[in-house]
Amino acid sequence: MNNWSAEAWRSVVDGAPEGIVVCDATVPDHPVIYANAAFAQMCGYPVTALLGTNLRILQGTDKDQEARLRIKEALERGEPARVLIRNYRPDGTLFWNETVVQPVRDAAGKVTHYIGYHRDASDRLRNAERTTAGLPPWLREDRLTGLHSRAYFEELLQRDWVLAQRDSHEIGLTLFDIDDLGTYNETFEKTGGDACIRRVARVIGASYRRGGDLVGRWEGGTFAVLTQGDAAEKASHYAQVVGQRVRDLLMHHPRGGAERYVTISAGVASLVPPRELPLEALLKACTAALKRSKKLGKNSISTAEAIDFH
Repeated sequence: MNNWSAEAWRSVVDGAPEGIVVCDATVPDHPVIYANAAFAQMCGYPVTALLGTNLRILQGTDKDQEARLRIKEALERGEPARVLIRNYRPDGTLFWNETVVQPVRDAAGKVTHYIGYHRDASDRLRNAERTTAGLPPWLREDRLTGLHSRAYFEELLQRDWVLAQRDSHEIGLTLFDIDDLGTYNETFEKTGGDACIRRVARVIGASYRRGGDLVGRWEGGTFAVLTQGDAAEKASHYAQVVGQRVRDLLMHHPRGGAERYVTISAGVASLVPPRELPLEALLKACTAALKRSKKLGKNSISTAEAIDFH
């Protein structure tokens, strides 16, 4: 092996079946200095467009991801990291990137480069076993809150959606969002914001304890709850109960207006899904309900309307 030339090693890496990227650790923003063909094919960007850039471009506007924070912290400590991160191709399509980042050090121990190994995990997630044992802990759990990660929640949601269609039973989705979390972070910085998210997560997680209930962190200060067999009216009523429990924490919000305390708003969507209706319709309807709720003001609940599913 010692007789291999640099060109031979380069040809091996160039032809590797998984994406490989090398970034310069000695330069601010850690620009890409090498990307192989497999990575370019996976992310949809030509190699020439990747060189000199930071791979943050692959997250687009989807910046509030726990995986981004985990990578940042690992780089700051000069440690390896393994994450599952949402990336986007130039045409806007989402793919789940299973990423392993490994620091490379010189003889003096200084980190000179970061090597990233990348795999498109989208198909594996869609086809994974729907059992807790089927996915590793680092993929199942949201690091900040201990709730289900978004990736795992979406897998379970897809499974239960198909079952609800097959068995013709009611399924419900609730999205909770912390009101004015941005201004809260501006006052108490990220550490305070994370503490707020964790406290709200504990309340929501403790409020849904039935066998068919699932709770996950969707993104930022937004949480998703999957319920089974609940009509929209019942789900909305319980969302109000949960909202009051969060209000009763009496977490002071310096810019909370008349409320003065941290509150949450929610959007609720519930139905017996027809066989031909895609899961995206439920997500769209619930998101629309949450947006209406936010427009109503703090500590509000809105229910999806029939038009929201189309």
